[in-house]
Amino acid sequence: MLNPFKLFDLARPAIFALDPEKGHRLAINALKTVPVAASRANDATNSMLQTEVAGLTFPNPVGVAAGFDKDAEVPDALLALGFGFTEVGSITPRPQAGNPKPRLFRLTEDQAVINRMGFNNAGAEVALERLKARKARGGIVGINIGANKDSEDRIADYAHMARAMTPYASYLAVNVSSPNTPGLRALQDEGALSALIDGVIAARAEAAGEHVPPVFLKVAPDLEPQDVDAISRIAIDKGLGALIVSNTTISRDGLTSRHAGEVGGLSGEPLRALALQRLRDFRKSTGGEIALVGVGGISTAQHAWDRIKAGASLVQLYSAMVYHGPTLGEQIAQGLVEIMKREGVTSIAEAVGSE
Repeated sequence: MLNPFKLFDLARPAIFALDPEKGHRLAINALKTVPVAASRANDATNSMLQTEVAGLTFPNPVGVAAGFDKDAEVPDALLALGFGFTEVGSITPRPQAGNPKPRLFRLTEDQAVINRMGFNNAGAEVALERLKARKARGGIVGINIGANKDSEDRIADYAHMARAMTPYASYLAVNVSSPNTPGLRALQDEGALSALIDGVIAARAEAAGEHVPPVFLKVAPDLEPQDVDAISRIAIDKGLGALIVSNTTISRDGLTSRHAGEVGGLSGEPLRALALQRLRDFRKSTGGEIALVGVGGISTAQHAWDRIKAGASLVQLYSAMVYHGPTLGEQIAQGLVEIMKREGVTSIAEAVGSE
């Protein structure tokens, strides 16, 4: 079967003529309706790319970051395209419209994106119906959980989401690092974060039967050294499965696009160096005691390899697909195989933290 998404380069001018949010909706609808030829990235190269994190076996280490598939509409299509895993969400207990439009901006000159979406999603009930329906299909699908903007008790929101999503999540990703929900990043402070993680773990225990998904924590790149150390201590003490490093940044260094001054989180190529450094910081702070997921500015196999050598067991991408298309995960996975052969490395685990 011909994979129609190979035609992305031909379609990109038309897609880029659309408002970015409409272009994203078009991509989701295409993945829902157009048959996707199954990639070989998840089977033919398993012997080299397969890796284990938090008790989960990933067919390859390249995943889709949260934000692309907010409402769990297309996880299976993304897996078929060659991604080793995908993370849906962020999902909140109640439906949420998000921030006023426009709220998504392509910074083409910078190969970047700025968003101030504000956790827009259809809510837990809608996502749960989809997740229940696809549960038997397998594949690693993480669920990124958040709190409603107007919630009086955000920790209770996270606990509610953990309780609801535990039966259907390969892993739960706790997102306290979006810059687009006022006050959310304050939950990264040591006391608040400890209470939050305790609430999520207790809620998971209430809902878990034989299936107990690990808890991952997604952190911001805009952290001070003392924040990195505090988060690392909590992650290790609470037995978290992984740290996802990192979310979007509020920094704006070196941008040339006319949209550079837009408020929101910056992702894509300008985030790459900062996210790589923050990953190194967490690797040093944790001493390799907890798995790390590298995110931010990854668009080539070499970028992914740099992140793995710096300490990441897995990598995720999203903004790069805006510029390189939905087959990018497969391309990076195949590129990693070539790099590993050249470097004489036989497994991802062997390379993690080897720089």
